[in-house]
Amino acid sequence: MNEKKPAIRVRQVMQSNFTTIGGMTTVADALEKLTIENDSALLVDKRHDDDEYGLLLISDIARHVLAKDKNPERVNVYEIMAKPVLSVHPEMDIKYCARLLQRFDLTRAPVLENQIAVGLVSFENLVLRGLSDR
Repeated sequence: MNEKKPAIRVRQVMQSNFTTIGGMTTVADALEKLTIENDSALLVDKRHDDDEYGLLLISDIARHVLAKDKNPERVNVYEIMAKPVLSVHPEMDIKYCARLLQRFDLTRAPVLENQIAVGLVSFENLVLRGLSDR
């Protein structure tokens, strides 16, 4: 008999401890936060209710600051971040989240509930936490 296993939800695997920064933060300060948090992404806060979240990845810094030989003290996060970013709902099944990230060639996305960021989810979360629970 083939039993159907319950779906694993994004909420169960997402990173709920994430760091946020403002868009006016310098890349040097963002790098310091990334180092302290031992992470590779920062969520960029909304400036107001009608704004959208942004995302700053280590790869953005490598492409737009390091590769172009810019001074991280003189570049602001808003200049190199991705915004708006695709977001997912915490109740989404992880298999659909993985397909969505893959379809848009993303490595991670904010998890929004009622327009508020409650986490970040990445392929690493989906695979290491999601598949190990099956």
